[in-house]
Amino acid sequence: MNKSATSDWLLFLCFTVAVLAMPIWLKPFGADYPDLMQRFAIFGIFAIGFNILFGLTGYLSFGHAAFLGAGSYAALWSYKLLTMNVIPAVIFSIIIAGIFAFLIGFVSLRRSGIYFSILTLAFAQMSYNLAYSVLMPITNGETGLQLNLADPRILDRAAGIEATNSLPLPNIFGVATTGMPGFYFCAVILIIGFFIALRITRSPFGMMLKAIKSNQTRMAYTGFNTRPYLLWAFVISGMYAGLAGGLMAVTDPLAGAERMQWTASGEVVLMTILGGVGTLIGPVLGAALIKYFENIFSSFNKSELQEVFAFLPEGLADIMVSVSSMFVGKSWHLTLGLVFMIVVIFLPGGIMEGVRRMGRMFGIGKAPKEPLSVANTQGSQANG
Repeated sequence: MNKSATSDWLLFLCFTVAVLAMPIWLKPFGADYPDLMQRFAIFGIFAIGFNILFGLTGYLSFGHAAFLGAGSYAALWSYKLLTMNVIPAVIFSIIIAGIFAFLIGFVSLRRSGIYFSILTLAFAQMSYNLAYSVLMPITNGETGLQLNLADPRILDRAAGIEATNSLPLPNIFGVATTGMPGFYFCAVILIIGFFIALRITRSPFGMMLKAIKSNQTRMAYTGFNTRPYLLWAFVISGMYAGLAGGLMAVTDPLAGAERMQWTASGEVVLMTILGGVGTLIGPVLGAALIKYFENIFSSFNKSELQEVFAFLPEGLADIMVSVSSMFVGKSWHLTLGLVFMIVVIFLPGGIMEGVRRMGRMFGIGKAPKEPLSVANTQGSQANG
């Protein structure tokens, strides 16, 4: 136990140093600017929370974007009604998303396997349509919820912070959350979220979730009620998603219904599987990799590709530009799909399985008894 606790603290220390030193080690990759690093941190939080449900219990949710959007709307309403300080906004985003997750989880967890996944997807799509059209007084529909000069901001006015002719910026006790301050705020939240996930995984509660994933039917036969554990795992996971949604409004105070679309739910599934389901570091790596690819490959256009292949003969360069243009720009998801296929086929345990294989190659660590794979996860979910 002492050895395990020591390794956990060492892992947490290494993770903390790596996150805080992002501006240094990401510079050679051209990813050291605040906006992108902030996205790494936010979607890392989103993936960590999703992994608490999917990685520990095997229950695959296709509706976590609903909690992401709920968190964003809660943060914006905190800005509009109370204060531009981001602390209350983050707290409200967690609370609202947790309540929302409890309501959806209470219904969805009456089923398991593919039926659970379809139920969560249905709830997410209903939430998207409600935000897009039905709840326009709350969400402002397709335009999205935005700040306004006429917003009451009760706490700010009570503190003597008068309105100006320009829209106020989110801040932390007067320090604007733009640029590097915004990134470091999200980075600290990511570190705290990682620590909580680490403690949950190592706790008796986490052991129960792993047992549910291993064989929920056998636990039910022994008279053990698994539903409260699953519901709490679902709520905690939804709170992480709401936190990520609230942090999206730290530097860009805008909330739109598109954050509730099924594509956002599918994206966090890809992040988790790509990094390594059930691992602690894997989901964060998967989130960073996907957001990095999105930033790099989506920015290419044909003129830039022509410059890249300018050293080739004219006819061959045109062919290369035509072929490669199908994998970049608006079509960058094709590249993501190919990367995902390669990982699933050759590294079913994700990036972290590749890290473990390299470790064994150099004599570091021991081989696991059974590699973690998507197939194993789906099988565990089916048993549930």
